Amino acid sequence: FDRLRYVEIKHGRIAMLAVTGHIVTTAGVRLPGDIDYHGTSFASIPVGLAGLKSIPTEGIIQIVAFIGFLELFVMKDVNGTGDFPGDFRNGGSKSWDKLSEEDKLKKRAVELNNGRAAQMGILGLMVHEMMGGSGYVINDLLGYPVN
Repeated sequence: FDRLRYVEIKHGRIAMLAVTGHIVTTAGVRLPGDIDYHGTSFASIPVGLAGLKSIPTEGIIQIVAFIGFLELFVMKDVNGTGDFPGDFRNGGSKSWDKLSEEDKLKKRAVELNNGRAAQMGILGLMVHEMMGGSGYVINDLLGYPVN
């Protein structure tokens, strides 16, 4: 069960980052400069799944290599240091230890539920993009298109 919970928390954290990234880039926030040496600017990369097609192959390889590096060397759970699945403090951040057991359980439940909601949210954004519309359907219905 611990392995399944660890994977669920991990996917939830990734989904929360994905939803946040989607919202931020849709709002027009982009990195300055170019993504490659050919002059392709970050601002010219479309939002969402369409952006993956615009990133050069070398860029995709760099992303995959960086994620692999994090997976293999950085985001590791040191045996005996975590209190629960997904606890990557590895002896650091003593502020968690000051919380009561009830507060710890509450915060863990909040993270788990937010991660589940984010997984459904990013899936919904991808489905609506693939259907040919904006990921933010409510904006279209209210007359405030995003793009």
